[in-house]
Amino acid sequence: MAKLLRRGAVIAALAFTVLAGFSAPARAQALPELMEALRQGGLVLYWRHPATNNDQADTNPFNLADCASQRQLNDNGREQSRMLGAALRQRGIAITAINSSPFCRAKEAAELLGLGSVTLVPELGEGGLVVSPNENGRRARALRGMLGTAPASGNTMLVSHRPNILDAVGVDAFTIAEAEIFVFRPQADAPGYRLLGRLPIAAWR
Repeated sequence: MAKLLRRGAVIAALAFTVLAGFSAPARAQALPELMEALRQGGLVLYWRHPATNNDQADTNPFNLADCASQRQLNDNGREQSRMLGAALRQRGIAITAINSSPFCRAKEAAELLGLGSVTLVPELGEGGLVVSPNENGRRARALRGMLGTAPASGNTMLVSHRPNILDAVGVDAFTIAEAEIFVFRPQADAPGYRLLGRLPIAAWR
C-alpha cells in the first residue's frame, strides 16, 4: 500500500509540473500529449544542465577551457545525462541538433546524451552577474530567437543554465531545476514561441 501511495504521489507531482508551466496563456499540455508532440517533432527543448557539485563555483568564468575552475557535474548528473539520452531514443523522440553552452558542465551533459555531435554556442553560456547587463540582454534576445526557430526535422536541444532562460522568458523560469526541460513550440505570433510544458528528470524514468 505504501508503495502504491508513493507511486501516486510521484505521478501527481509530475502532472502538476507539466501542467503548471508558465502562466495560463501557455496552456501547457499533459504528459502523454507532450511526449507525443515530441515524437512528432518541430519543437525546441531547453535543458538546464543536470545535477552539479554544490561545493564548487565558477572561479574563472572567462577561461571556459579550464574545467577545474568551474562547477561541474556530479556522478548523479552524469547518470541523468545518460539516462535522458537513452529515454529519448527509447521513446522515438528525435533530436537532430544539440546546441550547448560552452561551460564544461553543459558541454559534458550534452555529450553524455550520446545523441550526436554537439555545437557550442557562446550565447548559451551562463550570464547573470558574470557579464554586463548589455551582454545579458544580447544573450536573452539570441535565446528568444533560438526558441522561435523550428528545426527542419526532429527537435532541437538547447543545453544551458537558469540565468539564461530567466532573462529570456521571465520570472516563471526561476524555478527551473537542474536537469529539467522546458518544451517550446516555435510560432509566428509574438513572442515567437509557446511553452508546451515542463519535464523534470523524473518524467523520463
